[in-house]
Amino acid sequence: MDRLLKAARASGSLNLSNRSLTEIPDEVYRNLEGLGGGDDKWWEAVELQKLILAHNSIASLKEDLRNLPFLAVLNLSHNSLSQLPAAIGELPQLKMLDVSFNSIVNIPEEIGSATSLVKLDCSNNQLTELPSSLGRCLELSDLKGSNNLITSLPEDLANCSKLSKLDMEGNKLTVISENLISSWTMLTEFNASKNLLNGIPTSIGGLSRLIRVYVHQNRISAIPSSIIGCHSLTELYLGNNNISTLPVEIGALSRLGTLDLHSNQLKDYPVEACKLSLLVLDLSNNSLSGLPPEMGKMTTLRKLLLSGNPMRTLRSSLVSGPTPALLKFLRSRLSEDEDSEAVTTTKEVIAMATRLSITSKELSMEGLGLSAVPSEVWESGEVIKLNLSRNSIQELPVELSSCVSLQTLILSKNQIKEWPGSILKSLLSLSCLKLDNNPLKQIPLDGFEVVPKLQILDLSGNAASLLDVPAFSSLPYLQELYLRRMRLSEVPSDIVGLQQLRILDLSQNSLQSIPVGLKDLTSLKELDLSNNNISVLLPELGLLEPSLQALRLDGNPLRSIRRTVLDRGTKAVLQYLKDKLPEQEQ
Repeated sequence: MDRLLKAARASGSLNLSNRSLTEIPDEVYRNLEGLGGGDDKWWEAVELQKLILAHNSIASLKEDLRNLPFLAVLNLSHNSLSQLPAAIGELPQLKMLDVSFNSIVNIPEEIGSATSLVKLDCSNNQLTELPSSLGRCLELSDLKGSNNLITSLPEDLANCSKLSKLDMEGNKLTVISENLISSWTMLTEFNASKNLLNGIPTSIGGLSRLIRVYVHQNRISAIPSSIIGCHSLTELYLGNNNISTLPVEIGALSRLGTLDLHSNQLKDYPVEACKLSLLVLDLSNNSLSGLPPEMGKMTTLRKLLLSGNPMRTLRSSLVSGPTPALLKFLRSRLSEDEDSEAVTTTKEVIAMATRLSITSKELSMEGLGLSAVPSEVWESGEVIKLNLSRNSIQELPVELSSCVSLQTLILSKNQIKEWPGSILKSLLSLSCLKLDNNPLKQIPLDGFEVVPKLQILDLSGNAASLLDVPAFSSLPYLQELYLRRMRLSEVPSDIVGLQQLRILDLSQNSLQSIPVGLKDLTSLKELDLSNNNISVLLPELGLLEPSLQALRLDGNPLRSIRRTVLDRGTKAVLQYLKDKLPEQEQ
């Protein structure tokens, strides 16, 4: 023990976990002073900043805790604490406090004075409420209070505007106020499963960064139509509730990959929800008697669960059989002439779109069979967003250079062969460029220099454009990069320098490995590596936790990680990888 304490005096970090301690040694409260005897080199001593006391039998903390003013990390999980001292509020540097798996009945209001607090884990205790003073911890981004007896959340938590993760699973919450939800605009992960909630606040529609929502095992009877505003949502767990209908707006959640609706009271699945690009859809144990034929178009589905429904229009062998066979059957029932709406001439559509753009500043001419860009584009004033996707356009006219207000240019699924650098260099406000699925030839090595402000770039399906990789380093503000189906055998090296990157899609390539430098992309929220040839995952990827919210790996011959871990999702995979790192790197 003495050796450990002396080492901590030099490093500022002390780990006394798993030592059968019933109390904290007095030397710790004294900030490890006087440990060296006569040879104590006091001038080399470091203030204690990290104290790990997990997995002991400590029953109480002394108010002397205030003698550790530089403490930034305090882990007291898995002990026998019934309360915390008021001195917890006298730790001005405290950023991470873990008191999970104790028997704590209440957290003192003084904690509100620990204003540097970023992460608080008080899960698995005997709490009936959280202190209102937590609302003074303005840096709080990760709050975990699961498996307690909490009946409501204090309204003062609305001040915690940096909150990005909230886990209140397994409590007795009956409602979460509209005001709280609307205040947490940075929220990416929300877990209120296994509570007594009667509904989901309408204000959830303002949470555009929300990636995962767990509200299974509640008493929820409806999903608000405002859910359409949660356009970053990738996983939505609503099982074991009282939901009888789905809002049609749910079909607009284009990033949703998992939708769990098992054990509800659904009588039908709306046609609009068939627009979703789901990988997993769980509709088991509902009241469905049939499925819309349009579900056959959901070709991304890998797992469709339907058991426990009174299906009358589908054979039981189809319902319990492989998903692709069921989808194929549903497609066969689609009407041949389902698109037999009244035909409007292309000219009329262009005229209508141009009129609408006067107020919206957005002009869409998608799927009109155009072989050239119509003059209405540059004649219609200050267009901010231009969608010309799904046409047969081969080149951009020089007149397009005059659209200097253009911020978003969508040219997906056309016949463009040459990188339109001479036009792009005039579009100084351009932040989003989509050129996916064109027969695009090699982009010049300095091609990206003409669009330095780009935040979103999609080049998917243009394998020939990156044979000699142009300098991605010319795009320092890039936040989203899509390089699907590019026949890439390795990740372009300078991508690892794009510090603002939030979404990186490298799916459907021929990648065999991932560069260790990806760990430096600390802003990354989504990483899609699905359908490649990756057999080994570098442990360093685990360092992207907790920022990385969605890691897609399906369709790879992975040998270094068990299927059971993969099936538990992103968080489990990243933790598994992190645990494989040497301790000093974690």
